[in-house]
Amino acid sequence: MTNRRHQAWRHAGMIDSSRIGVAGHSLGGAAAVSTMAHDKRVLAGVDLDGTIFSPVPDDGLGGRPFMLMGHPVGTDEDPTWTDAWNRLTGWKRWLTVTGSDHSSFTDIPVLAEKLGIPEPPDTMLSARRAVQLTRTYVAAFFALHLRSIPEPVLNGPSPDYPEVTFRSR
Repeated sequence: MTNRRHQAWRHAGMIDSSRIGVAGHSLGGAAAVSTMAHDKRVLAGVDLDGTIFSPVPDDGLGGRPFMLMGHPVGTDEDPTWTDAWNRLTGWKRWLTVTGSDHSSFTDIPVLAEKLGIPEPPDTMLSARRAVQLTRTYVAAFFALHLRSIPEPVLNGPSPDYPEVTFRSR
């Protein structure tokens, strides 16, 4: 988008190509890993509850930071996350959000609430809280790694966000 003579998007000049990050949910989260593995311009990435189909290379992502954030059942039992975690060589976090489900990291719960569609029975986290947690941690991640702004919320468990568990291994 930014390195063509006639850019594909008229606002491409607004993109700071020295600070590119990638985040995605589900298959988009898996694509974040693949994107970073193939494009060294991407400095930081986040996978929101996505199984990683294209594994992290054996030598990691060149020391670039990566964050995994997901719901307890899927992340604790997903061997692709364990494999990715073991291969990541840079700054990394694995966050599990108690009471969430796969869609908690999207706008689906908010839209469903507005439409009067009940949440799945295993979801205990409100739509508003899910959005707040996702925004807080993803924004903090990119502020830290793309703008060098310290973000204490990423240092470990917080009493303000008791639903978020930090994986230690």
